Amino acid sequence: MYKIDQNIEKPIYIQLYEAIKDDIKNNLKAGEKLPSIRKMTLEYKISKNTVQTAYNQLYAEGYIESIPQSGYFVSEDLYENFKKEDNEILNNNLSEDIIKYDFYPACLSDDTFPKKTWLRLYNKVLKSDLNMGIYHDRQGDFELREEISKYLAKSRDVNCNIENIILTSGFADSMFLISTILKKDIKSIAFETPSYRVARKVFEQHNFKIEEIPVGKYGINLNSLKKSKANLLYLTPSHQYFFGITTPIAKRIEIINWAKENNSYIVEDDYDSELSYNNRPIPAMQGINNNQQVIYTGTFSKSLSPSIRIAYLVLPNKLLERYKKEFDYPFSNIPIDIQKTLALFMKEGFWDRHLRKVRTQNKKKHDILKAKITSLLKNDVEILRDGSGLNILIKPLVNINLNRFQNECKKEYLKIYTRQLTQNEQVISMGFGGLKENQINEAMDIFKKIWDICKFN
Repeated sequence: MYKIDQNIEKPIYIQLYEAIKDDIKNNLKAGEKLPSIRKMTLEYKISKNTVQTAYNQLYAEGYIESIPQSGYFVSEDLYENFKKEDNEILNNNLSEDIIKYDFYPACLSDDTFPKKTWLRLYNKVLKSDLNMGIYHDRQGDFELREEISKYLAKSRDVNCNIENIILTSGFADSMFLISTILKKDIKSIAFETPSYRVARKVFEQHNFKIEEIPVGKYGINLNSLKKSKANLLYLTPSHQYFFGITTPIAKRIEIINWAKENNSYIVEDDYDSELSYNNRPIPAMQGINNNQQVIYTGTFSKSLSPSIRIAYLVLPNKLLERYKKEFDYPFSNIPIDIQKTLALFMKEGFWDRHLRKVRTQNKKKHDILKAKITSLLKNDVEILRDGSGLNILIKPLVNINLNRFQNECKKEYLKIYTRQLTQNEQVISMGFGGLKENQINEAMDIFKKIWDICKFN
């Protein structure tokens, strides 16, 4: 008997449909006949149309088959397939590790985001004459692009207008767009090495040949770049992704000249540009070149929130037509209410205030973590990168199995992250952005205890 309750709001035909479907999944076998419509009508004291509607839905979804003059039957092999799927779900239902201290190298603590201000502005946007019934501009909201262009001109000396700016749903989306519009003409890309793996992976997925250019004290090796066959270069000149190196102005000009002479493009990833703790942000390479060879990319993930998924590209004028031809669908993939809220956030001055707060807050965390590393680990590690961004990079100077160290940390609810410096050498990226100040001290005391157990073994 199926349970049918005529006193609840859920329609009776849906109750019957759901009950029969569960029965098929758990009990009935392939080819087994269902009760006739007449029998169901009499047994449950419901109308013929109600039973017929329930059977029709089951038939439409493929749970049952109809054989003329015979009735309805459970579809062939359906029972076995359900059993197999159920077992797979049970076998793969693994619980996630509980983490109390997460040294993830690129996130912010939950008290960083300006929730009250954002909510007030968001409500203001929804109460405005915002048209939610149309497809909005594919390059992004006009007002937001206008605010971004003002901000980039003021803070980074980026030379652009609103037409050059394209909003994307995050860094990987920006790399996807670049690789798509360039892949017909360019087959190989030079990457500063080591570099950001997400950027590299996107270009690998688009079948670009990767040419590795080593990074030295003053940025990428120009001789290696000139010997390469690449017509596209990815680099992070303001704060090199791995080491935090700033490429000097003379070398920037040489790189741009290489691009001009070889009819090539440069992807300037302004990684961590807003989070510099020891000096003012360095002007972008893009402004040097009058917006001809450099594709500039930035994101709001490190300074505002990785969850709102807004990044941006500044395309050279000669690539705009390629973009419009390749991406000819008339809509942006970022929700318009989020774009409008961010535009208002910037226009009313909250963005500048927020940046000052984030820099102050994370500089304190940076200094606390650096002091703990220096005092607790002393001569056991070398600091390879500090002074910007949301992490400090450390290199072990003692014999330690980092895989074992990671596993032992998990047992104490602490998670650390390693990066591959060379083929045979790993380093540790110590993220502080997602932790509170007191948590950094607590986590580093645990870190030190486990470190002493694991080293030399």
